[in-house]
Amino acid sequence: MNYRDCILMSTQRGLDVFNYYMPFKVIPKKKFKSPFYHDTKPSCHIYLDTKTGYYRYKDFGESQYSGDCFWFVATMFNYDMKRDFRLILSKIDRDLGLHISMADPNFKSEVKAVPFRKPQPSGTETAKISTTSKNVTKKAKVTEKSFSETELRYWAKYGIDKETLCRFNVTSAHRYSNVNDEGKPYSFMSSESEPMFAYHVGSNLKVYRPFSKPRFLYASSSGSDYIFGMEQLPTRDNIVFITGGEKDVMSLSAHGFNAITFNSETANVPKTILERLKRRFKHIVLLYDMDETGVKCSREIQMANAELGLLRMELPLDGTKEHKDVSDFFAGGGTAEEINNLFLSIIKEKHEQTASLLKCCELDYDNPPELSRMVVGVNGVPIGSCGNLLCVTGGEGVGKSHYISSIVAGALSEEELDKDMTLGLDIARNKNQKAVLLFDTEQSEAQLYKNVSTILKRSGFDAKPDYFHPVYMTAMARNERLTLIRDALDMLYYRHKGIQIVVIDGVADLVRSANDEQESISIVDDLYKLADIYNTCIVCVLHFVPNGFKLRGHLGSELQRKSSGILSIEKDEIGNFSMVKAMKVRDGSPLDVPLMKFGWDKEKDMFVYLGEKSKDEKEKWKETELKDVAKGIFKHEGAMPYTRLVSLVMENMDVKERTAKKYVSIMKERGIITQFGDSNYNMGKL
Repeated sequence: MNYRDCILMSTQRGLDVFNYYMPFKVIPKKKFKSPFYHDTKPSCHIYLDTKTGYYRYKDFGESQYSGDCFWFVATMFNYDMKRDFRLILSKIDRDLGLHISMADPNFKSEVKAVPFRKPQPSGTETAKISTTSKNVTKKAKVTEKSFSETELRYWAKYGIDKETLCRFNVTSAHRYSNVNDEGKPYSFMSSESEPMFAYHVGSNLKVYRPFSKPRFLYASSSGSDYIFGMEQLPTRDNIVFITGGEKDVMSLSAHGFNAITFNSETANVPKTILERLKRRFKHIVLLYDMDETGVKCSREIQMANAELGLLRMELPLDGTKEHKDVSDFFAGGGTAEEINNLFLSIIKEKHEQTASLLKCCELDYDNPPELSRMVVGVNGVPIGSCGNLLCVTGGEGVGKSHYISSIVAGALSEEELDKDMTLGLDIARNKNQKAVLLFDTEQSEAQLYKNVSTILKRSGFDAKPDYFHPVYMTAMARNERLTLIRDALDMLYYRHKGIQIVVIDGVADLVRSANDEQESISIVDDLYKLADIYNTCIVCVLHFVPNGFKLRGHLGSELQRKSSGILSIEKDEIGNFSMVKAMKVRDGSPLDVPLMKFGWDKEKDMFVYLGEKSKDEKEKWKETELKDVAKGIFKHEGAMPYTRLVSLVMENMDVKERTAKKYVSIMKERGIITQFGDSNYNMGKL
């Protein structure tokens, strides 16, 4: 039986290996999220392969992530399955404490560690010294001692104190002994002039001799799992630095930064490790030495991992032996604030275009903008204003087109029209004869002509003024209509030195489907931008029947979110008139806006204003609306605390928190809801 099979037989056919390296207990055939990449839902499982008789890993979302326990360890620790297979076997044996190689001498010869990068010796004597990790597990030995004052002074110049050394598991080494490649023993002793320090990283032990050659010695087998500083990182933070050495990591940490290093600057940086760091840190910054090798390596790593958006920081050092890394920077008087400033300059350069755009859009508080001018209001309450959208909605036959005609008539007049002509609305007068645009997407040319005649009659014009532009769009393709509206606004804005109001009668006909979320968001965004660019109010007529305080469809939802006001027209069959109620008022409560009535007058051959509903009628309507809202909320949820109830009222009625709290208070007063306990609420007995 070979080494591989012995491991499988000793680990329940590989199941124990998966369990050891997984962050949770593995249950065969139970799905879990991938540990190798960001997985949105469980798509992996461990199963017993009946053909081989061993457990395997299967990823149904990414088929390349599938294999046995040896493949799993290789992928987890960035090993090459062919080149490093013996190292993989050895790692499993060592980590799980199987002791297979020790139990059978036939297996020992198969275990061979991958060596570290070999430091360059300075002469023939040191050339014979083994500076690799080959056989060091057996032969190398390190004895330790307490830190001397001289050693602590050495670290102190980099800002590293004894507490930092202990936190990173760094000790003072007294003696290092090993055998060279020829089997001859040798050793090094620490002294005041030639100190030695031991870096402990998991099962890896690396000896550092700052003033001697070779500078690095190894006292245990190690591979690509050597990452100094990884254990000391927080779970999440903004920045993590990747540096070229252990001293740099501790120096950065001592100054308040997160940092790690691999075995050397030229070591391969595993993409899997970078991906994990990216999930934990907002920015990964490469901070390598400023010599030719360090600069080259950091650039290559950044380019090789472009999709991860790694940043590079260059220090103001000349790159010579004593002035090349971040620990030299701190030793020379550099400060944490300077590192922060260097980082900010990198961020500024990265977001240069964004910064330019931000400067254009950022509020200049010392130069306040002009107040948005009210175009349409009710009793002094703004419903539609410049730079905003106003939505008018209702079902078939409720008089929407006639109501819109009254708004257009008021916008045409140079004098403020009487409310009888504007059906109860306050419409800003057009004293400078700015452009008034009416786009009709549903009615024929003949019907539009009839509507325009009524508009002119309301506004007191005998002929159509030059600044009034009614446009019928029924003959145009839907995808051409917005382009025409956009171009017309641009052209007429300059011709008439401004735009008073824009009415789109049938805004749903600008899109293929009012239930297409992406298209609805896009069209409303475009209209909102046009209102802002041309400093006008765009009235969007939506031929939907609203449901309580909500508009139907994605287009309705988006208009509800972006509009400054929403007016809903309903038919009162008993009174044979139409009623207008406010569904949304950005600067107030919709339930505080009066209910307006209008109906047909045969003598005047047009709709006329019939006044406001009485206070009692309005209170009854308010109570009915609040009952419907409460029923909708408690239909899907049982009893709930006050904060949850307020949140749902805000969501269902599209109002701010203060208004929602007012509505909850009214519901409680009128017995629509009841309170029990300290702060729980339920539906009342209606």
